[in-house]
Amino acid sequence: MVTLISLAITGYFVGQYATGSLDALAAKETGLASNYANKPAFVQIAFYVHIFSAGLALVVGPFQFAKAIRRRYLNLHRWIGRTYLISIAFASTSGFLMAFYNSAGLVGFFGFGSLAVLWAWTSYRGYRAIRARDLASHQAWMIRSFALTFAAPTLRLWFGVLIGVQLLAGSFTEEMVSNAYAAVPFMCWLPNIVVAELMIRRRNLPGLRFSPSPTSRRMTQAATEA
Repeated sequence: MVTLISLAITGYFVGQYATGSLDALAAKETGLASNYANKPAFVQIAFYVHIFSAGLALVVGPFQFAKAIRRRYLNLHRWIGRTYLISIAFASTSGFLMAFYNSAGLVGFFGFGSLAVLWAWTSYRGYRAIRARDLASHQAWMIRSFALTFAAPTLRLWFGVLIGVQLLAGSFTEEMVSNAYAAVPFMCWLPNIVVAELMIRRRNLPGLRFSPSPTSRRMTQAATEA
């Protein structure tokens, strides 16, 4: 289900921005095009980098967790992981830049900015763990990383839910859209992290408080041996 949702969201939302320039898409009121069409060129470049790199991470991300691939095609699993991490390097950096120009104000800056930083950090920790051959920590950090990658689908889900809740109180207005979008910068990823930690606990993987960095672990081990 997660894989199908990821593919569907990527296909639709990446596809819509590939159909024309931001100015043309803004005239049609397509997605976030109107917010970024009048921004500086470097912001527009970051926008497209984010759309396509985050889309690639969302597409390949679920396949990291396929047991059949990990057990039978280890090299393929490694290349999927490399593609995923490189995509996030571009997506998180461009996403952090875009947070300064988001349409939700300070809430959007702190919500989307925190998401970009945590996205990069959890992915880096997953990379460092596997470099240290710490498979359990690697799995835990990659679950956290993909939970943040999945913020793209959950943002759309929460946005629809929040619009629907407001519709129960009256007819549709533009203010409903603004109200809903003001809430999603945090709601799109905070619940995901909670679910990720529950999944990590069920799999008996290292929790956050029991998951020191691989560098710290090696230093502790070296000190013990000395």
